[in-house]
Amino acid sequence: SWYKTKRFNQLSHLETSTVSTMDPPSRNFAETLPTEMSVKIFCELDAESLCSASRTCKLWHHIIEDSEQLWRRQCLLVRALCQREVDTDRRDGLSWKVTLVRNYTRSCLKRDWLRGRFSRVSSAEELSGRRMVPLDAETWGEILQAELDR
Repeated sequence: SWYKTKRFNQLSHLETSTVSTMDPPSRNFAETLPTEMSVKIFCELDAESLCSASRTCKLWHHIIEDSEQLWRRQCLLVRALCQREVDTDRRDGLSWKVTLVRNYTRSCLKRDWLRGRFSRVSSAEELSGRRMVPLDAETWGEILQAELDR
């Protein structure tokens, strides 16, 4: 019994010292996963969440900023609404990220117009605080047609 107690104390001490010298598990998946896997995880985020994630830590910022794959994916979603603008920017040699930044707000605004969000606006005050961007004549034609079809 004395031997068992002594042995238990030795094992307990050994276990405790082993655990205390081990590094705690990382809470940051990007520190342990290959960059390609982190990019796949970040691919699940929308554009706004991706921008927020890039402000989380330097490692995430580096992975997100350097991944053309992430920005390309988001840009292609914006292209569904702003094809002419995205295609022009890409033809002009702009990066996927710059193209997304230039066209993201435009695509959100166009989507809202096409969905009828502004169909019943009766004064400019109702739009105050709302970010507006210039839209070309062809886009206004699409919006007008959507309004007529409602």
